[in-house]
Amino acid sequence: MSTILVTGGAGYIGSHTTVELLAAGHDVICVDNFSNSSQTTLASIQKITGKSVCLYVQDVCNTAALNDIFSQHVIDGVIHFAGYKAVGESVELPLLYYRNNIDSILSLCEACIKHNVTNIVFSSSATVYGTPKFFPLTEDHPLSATNPYGNCKLFIEHILKDLGAARPAMNIALLRYFNPVGAHESALLGENPKGIPNNLMPYICQTASGLRECLNVFGDDYETVDGTGVRDYIHVVDLAKGHVAAINKLAENPGCVTYNLGTGNGTSVLQLLSAFITENKVDVPYKVTSRRQGDVAACWAATDKAEKELGWKAELGIKDMVRSSWLSQSSSR
Repeated sequence: MSTILVTGGAGYIGSHTTVELLAAGHDVICVDNFSNSSQTTLASIQKITGKSVCLYVQDVCNTAALNDIFSQHVIDGVIHFAGYKAVGESVELPLLYYRNNIDSILSLCEACIKHNVTNIVFSSSATVYGTPKFFPLTEDHPLSATNPYGNCKLFIEHILKDLGAARPAMNIALLRYFNPVGAHESALLGENPKGIPNNLMPYICQTASGLRECLNVFGDDYETVDGTGVRDYIHVVDLAKGHVAAINKLAENPGCVTYNLGTGNGTSVLQLLSAFITENKVDVPYKVTSRRQGDVAACWAATDKAEKELGWKAELGIKDMVRSSWLSQSSSR
């Protein structure tokens, strides 16, 4: 591999993955419409890596614009992050999610076919496992979804599997990852969503910094260790390295493959909150509210397959996640 096109490359996971791709010797083309990111992210990436990124400010759903980008470069592979990603919002605005997330993958796949790009890594999610039937979640767990966001991920997986079956030359990796948190050690990159955060960690950080009055904990009556939801939190840098391992794997072993990217450990909302308060020595006021529609009680990964086939394993723990998250938030104030 040499030139990788990253959709949503200025976003939270996309920017960290871009850093790791550059560190691994790849050139990166970023396509982002900045609907939930900032152009300043590209300057941060350059400061961290000493390398520049070719940027196109475009919507991936714009098929004509995407084809124009592909025609100007020799692209060896694509990593697809671009898409809406909030579970709660997807329940309220399902058509918005279906239109944007499905249209974007169709436009991208059509451009790949037209320009003979055969390597695709898709940013999927553990939401495709629906309500878990057993733990840890292995890649062969039955698939379903409990919300429109999860349905989008599941539909796109079906689209890519069908594409792989119809075109055996296509090499596709479906990366089902769990709950990314943390930030780059430089504090130049982190999770800084526009508006009210939908994910737990930025909401904790913004509450700790005084930007939010109180953290809402959605439900404390689940059948878990303390009644709050349990998730497999993974440091975003580990996750980014998993994408690099996947894109390199496609070059060696063609076909459509699926991998979980997680730590293999479950942590509850209150456990994560306690670790954040203890590690960073700050106060985070919170209140318990009703369950959020579309959420499941618990979700954590079996990671053996990724470790065996990709040579990848998460190395950073909860303390690293909460420490780097707060450092990034503090540095941005």
